[in-house]
Amino acid sequence: MNLLVLLGVIGPSELIVVVIIVLLLFGGKKIPELMKGLGEGIKEFKKASKVEEPKDDTENKPKTPVE
Repeated sequence: MNLLVLLGVIGPSELIVVVIIVLLLFGGKKIPELMKGLGEGIKEFKKASKVEEPKDDTENKPKTPVE
């Protein structure tokens, strides 16, 4: 919490500086590709983090022979 107070909140001017730096580093053509990759990564992470519960308990039980 103290670190957040020392750094302050990111304002519009800081955000503009970050965007300009990103444009200079990667160029305008590369940014859509980077954002697409980031979006796909987030989608895969959300998909992998979902836990599916079994629908029926009989699917997991071993079958016993009928006498």
